[in-house]
Amino acid sequence: MYEEGTLDGIAIIGLAGRFPGAADIGQFWQNLRDGVESVTWLSEEELLRAGRDPELVQDPHYVKAAAMLDGADRFDAAFFGYNPREAETMDPQQRLFLETAWTALEHAGYHSDAYDGLISVFAGAGMNRYLLYNLAPNRELVKALGEAQMMIGNDKDFLATRTAYKLNLKGAAVGVQTACSSSLVAVHMACQSLLSRECDMALAGGVTIAVPQENGYLYHEGGIASDDGHTRTFDADAKGTVFGSGIGIVVVKRLEDAVADGDTIYAVIKGSAINNDGSQKVSYTAPSIEGQVGVISEALAIGGVEPETVSYIEAHGTATPLGDPIEIASLNKVFQAATDLRQFCAIGSVKTNVGHLDIAAGVTGLIKTTLALQHKQLPPSLHFEKANAAIDFESSPFYVNTELKEWKADGPRRAGVSSFGFGGTNAHVVLEEAPELELSGLSREWQLLVWSAKTDLALEMATERLAAHLQETEQEVADVAYTLQVGRKAFAHRRMVVCEDGAEAAELLLTRDPKRVLTSVGTEGAGKRPVAFLFSGTGSQYVNMARDLYETEPLFHEEVEACCELLAPLIGLDLRDLLYPEEGLEEHASAELRRTKYAQPAIFVVEYALVKLLIEWGITPSAMIGHSLGEYVAACLAGVFSLEDALELVVKRAQLIEALPQGDMLAVHLSETAVLAHLTRHGAVALAAVNGPELCVVSGTSEAVAGLRQELEAADVVCKRVHTTHAFHSVMVEPIMDQFAALVSSLERKAPELPYVSNVTGTWITAEEACDPQYWARHLRETVRFADGVQALNQEPDVILLEVGPGKALASFALAVKPEHNPGRTVLTTIRHVQDRQSDIAFLLNALGRMWLLGADVDWRSFSADESRRRVPLPTYPFESKRYWIDPPEQAYASAWRPAARRVPLNRAARAKHPQSERSLSQLPLQAQTKQQPHRPVLAAHPRPNLLTPYVAPGNHAERTIAGFWQELLGIEGIGIHDDFFELGGNSLTATKLAARLRGAYRVDVPLRVIFEAGTVHDQTYLVEDLLIDQLEAMDDERARSLSVSRE
Repeated sequence: MYEEGTLDGIAIIGLAGRFPGAADIGQFWQNLRDGVESVTWLSEEELLRAGRDPELVQDPHYVKAAAMLDGADRFDAAFFGYNPREAETMDPQQRLFLETAWTALEHAGYHSDAYDGLISVFAGAGMNRYLLYNLAPNRELVKALGEAQMMIGNDKDFLATRTAYKLNLKGAAVGVQTACSSSLVAVHMACQSLLSRECDMALAGGVTIAVPQENGYLYHEGGIASDDGHTRTFDADAKGTVFGSGIGIVVVKRLEDAVADGDTIYAVIKGSAINNDGSQKVSYTAPSIEGQVGVISEALAIGGVEPETVSYIEAHGTATPLGDPIEIASLNKVFQAATDLRQFCAIGSVKTNVGHLDIAAGVTGLIKTTLALQHKQLPPSLHFEKANAAIDFESSPFYVNTELKEWKADGPRRAGVSSFGFGGTNAHVVLEEAPELELSGLSREWQLLVWSAKTDLALEMATERLAAHLQETEQEVADVAYTLQVGRKAFAHRRMVVCEDGAEAAELLLTRDPKRVLTSVGTEGAGKRPVAFLFSGTGSQYVNMARDLYETEPLFHEEVEACCELLAPLIGLDLRDLLYPEEGLEEHASAELRRTKYAQPAIFVVEYALVKLLIEWGITPSAMIGHSLGEYVAACLAGVFSLEDALELVVKRAQLIEALPQGDMLAVHLSETAVLAHLTRHGAVALAAVNGPELCVVSGTSEAVAGLRQELEAADVVCKRVHTTHAFHSVMVEPIMDQFAALVSSLERKAPELPYVSNVTGTWITAEEACDPQYWARHLRETVRFADGVQALNQEPDVILLEVGPGKALASFALAVKPEHNPGRTVLTTIRHVQDRQSDIAFLLNALGRMWLLGADVDWRSFSADESRRRVPLPTYPFESKRYWIDPPEQAYASAWRPAARRVPLNRAARAKHPQSERSLSQLPLQAQTKQQPHRPVLAAHPRPNLLTPYVAPGNHAERTIAGFWQELLGIEGIGIHDDFFELGGNSLTATKLAARLRGAYRVDVPLRVIFEAGTVHDQTYLVEDLLIDQLEAMDDERARSLSVSRE
């Protein structure tokens, strides 16, 4: 366990990568520990089929080996908002770096939108062979797309900034290019940025993708490439390496911050250094002992690490006769200056597994070593049998580790990672195993798991991955829930489950239990979903309502305690004894809670405490309504009354009512009009509430209500006695109205700061009403117009009506009040009904999860603020990759279609003035040259994505022409005339190109602003027509006729 003040260093909190033979770091580690060499041997047939030169393939020095990366031609363009045309003309290194960066951040348990600090990115990319071999030779392609798009999509300069833009990273975004050492130099720069507090978290790494993938190489004696397709680092038979493709990214953070934030720490960077060889070496590309000694010594010194405490070195290990001895000589010089110990430090190189990954080589070695530290195992370095004759391992501190073994150490396990670049930029990082951290603290008995995706398919894949993970993991399910809540971005397709443990969650996910595993399609990025609070009134109370919350939720407990302390002198007892009685006293407490003077304060307290808890969790009301007593909770939250005054009013109101003669109330399943017709014959009965279109409550003396009930039942009208002791909202409360108004006038009132609906008027409360004592007297007596109030709330689009109180009475009333034009309205409850035996916590979490499903904002950090939680590694986003690839021009072109100019019908006024204009737009005076060379197909088109807009095909020549331009620029076929240009992936750059296409075809200048406004083929067709007509009408008739005729 680390002591306070010793948390120095940089924590590696997230890892992601794709390597030859490994789609993720889990498979990568499995391959490493199993000693797998991930080099592919290609047959002559495969090479010829891939387009390799037959003469080259048959050369005896041609080595048919490659360390290939699966899926290098694939990308989830839709996830990152790229249209197909942009995706297939973008450097695949940048495409896959984006996906891997997203994965790395999720592996760390973060998404940038929910992180308060600055996140930087330091990244390097290899030579863009895709541009060189596939794109640049295709002159038609370059001409069609323009140099700007080609440059932005392919230049290394845009790798880091593109990542920052797509991941919303607001720290530094720096490209790092030092050849083979680039990615480890990027890690060093990230560490420096953290130490100087320029940022609070950083992504660092690199990517290299060879194009073509299925390609061997020519072996040259004395070169860096291996003669037999194996990398035999430090071996006597070593003659070079095999180059490969891969991506690696680490997420780093100051150690003290990582510990404080509950991050999973995989390893700690104790020190790092970079330098350059200068000119004192054999050649520009040759290594230098002095340079390597300098960088390793400096990294150890910065980390305060003695060489004899380092028990593993991940070597640069290019397996060349010159490079290997120099690397060992450099290490010997550093270590032997500090210790005489021999062969205590293992050494190896990941290049023996995956080859030389060029720009990604350094971070690949770092990831390997980090995983070794995490698992406390040393994986084997492959192909070592006999040492290079120029290396004397027996008298050195080092030995080549050739088998998987436990990593034993007397103190903290430490390792060094080296990466040396062509041109002499050297990097070395000193790692230490992660500190032992405190275990997670206690948690709620029930957990809410939430996850989401951008599509239905991705959501299903994410569910399957999460279920499989929960079946295998030993992680606390509370930590899993926490990481999903705070460490994942919420997308439109959402799913949730409330569970007690991981095993139950896994079973529920595997079976997709429809009662427990809930799914919705919300609206991503549409803003905050409005939530209206509905506060219950008298009659809903019961003993132990929300008791689980009182016992487990600190804020709820505190608010109940505070209210009960304020109430004690007013009601003469501790209300907690009635709300949450000791075992054996429930019956007495239940009887007391039926008394108005105790029931009403109890309901207020529970609702007030619950709403405070909801607000703490980020569920804030956009509006409120109460039912009778419930309006006092709304008024208090709106600031009309202070808590102390609201409690006094509720108590005095209840006491005044309790002192009145008792009466009865009756719920009647009739409309207001029908009820009033009956009441004309029963003058002592009043209409107490209108709760729905066919649901009213009447109130009066017991005898009068009984007489009405007899009449109604004789007419087969459903009616039911309400369990109250007094006749609220009837003539029977009139004797106390003046006294209550006087009490209200003695207290401070303020205009409401939050909108709520009045029971008296059934519409929004005004400041004058809220502050008027007579209003609150009328509120005692007059009809509760709850149905009208709900209809007022229904006017807010997609509103969530949330009953904040015990039971579901108000929810059932609200469901009966159908919204006229608001299909997205939803009704939810928060506290179980007395007859519902499930946990209060599970019930509330279910409501919270449902609100999240519907798009409500939840403050997940506040939700877990009272717990000590850890961010844990979970399955990351399941990208839906598709092939986006343009073959070299010597291969067959994919089919594409670019239509010629088409006819556009002119409007009636234009036809009347210029009848000769009713002809093809290509014949109009301002049309482009019609004698164009046939357009050679350039690119394939991809299917139209699923849109909410129904597909309507182009209906005339002009629409087909403009739709053709869209297809060319966006790479999508099947363009509908009402499809949105920007929803299909258009942007300002493609809009500029579209304007150029329109200008070239129709000789009209279309401002970019207008294209933004006319965002469909349909609108753009009429836009072009109107512009042409304007130009025609600006001419005299003879000029327009002559120009038109000259085109015939």
